[in-house]
Amino acid sequence: MKEEIVKLINLQEIDSEIAGFDTDIAKKQQIITDREQSIQEKKEAITASQEKTEALLQEQRDTNAEHEDAGTRIKDRQNKMMQVQTSREHQALLKEIEENKRLLKETEEKVLQIMEQIEAVKVEATELENLCSGEKELLEEETVTVEKAIKKIDNTRKKVANKRTTLSKNLQASSLKRYSKLLIKRDGLGVVPAIERVCQGCFMSVPPQQFNEIRKGDKLNVCPNCQRILYYKEKEEEVADEK
Repeated sequence: MKEEIVKLINLQEIDSEIAGFDTDIAKKQQIITDREQSIQEKKEAITASQEKTEALLQEQRDTNAEHEDAGTRIKDRQNKMMQVQTSREHQALLKEIEENKRLLKETEEKVLQIMEQIEAVKVEATELENLCSGEKELLEEETVTVEKAIKKIDNTRKKVANKRTTLSKNLQASSLKRYSKLLIKRDGLGVVPAIERVCQGCFMSVPPQQFNEIRKGDKLNVCPNCQRILYYKEKEEEVADEK
């Protein structure tokens, strides 16, 4: 049985190594995903800037039209001033002229403000386009680098997977079945050491009598809490003292 436990320990080490390969691949793929997301966000920001520019241009056109209308009304009221005969009509026309002069000034200032806003949005959009262009170039370079790295990891993983296949064939069917179920249920960790009566999978205490059985290694022992397969391992400080 001790030999069977050793095989299970070795199998767990291999599976942990394979899981590490998967994690490395996921991390490298995430680099590409993050870069693509960043580019997409900048594209959306550029589109938003373009839409904002269009809205500002429309507002500028509307304000210019309002400005021209005010100027036209001033000329019209000034011409009518020559024709009015009463003081009341004269005062009413003067009031309209003053109101339109005020509107003329307001629309002129508003047009200048809109022009400044349009310029600022265009500058922002240009900066985003430059950043987006730079990130696209980086994405191309990173894609090549990541693909090479993943290919290298895959080749190594295949070799390790072959070792796993060979080792699995040498295990008892019942042991392999139990281990395989635990691997799925316990997040890739089916075999763990028990150090100083503590399961290193769930970190719960193991009964003293069972811990003695684990030390002997004459049979498979499982954690009473998480059901992982346990094996005895000395505390690292003790191993160092012995050396």
